[in-house]
Amino acid sequence: MARLVDVIEMMIKEMLDENNGAAVINRSDLAERVNCVPSQITYVISTRFTNGQGYIVESRRGGGGQIRISRVQRMPGTSYLMHTINSLGDTISQQEAEIFLLNFVDYGVMDQQTARLIKAAISDRALSGIDADRKASVRMDIFKNMLISLITK
Repeated sequence: MARLVDVIEMMIKEMLDENNGAAVINRSDLAERVNCVPSQITYVISTRFTNGQGYIVESRRGGGGQIRISRVQRMPGTSYLMHTINSLGDTISQQEAEIFLLNFVDYGVMDQQTARLIKAAISDRALSGIDADRKASVRMDIFKNMLISLITK
């Protein structure tokens, strides 16, 4: 017999297949269908539908627990960026991120203006309001999400 998390994952993937790669899920309704609590739905979404696994998850606050999940549809020629995104860890320093950006420009993966915008968004100055112990993690979240936005249609 399949584990509950596997059943939930399968149901969400079926919803995505039926709706051209995007689905709006109501946590409470789905939890009721599989006889579990909504937090189990949240767990499955947060562990099996991540950016690194090719999904974009958007929570709709005040929308009755609705969550929109979309499969990332990559643009042609973006495999280098996708490989980079998948190989990144949970934290990154400003210097490490700038090295990636320089390489992306050198390899023709992105133009200079895009690299400058990302560099500004993840700079120590832009993140000055973030606690020092969380800054590298927040920087990585922003960096990954900006890279994902470059490869999606």
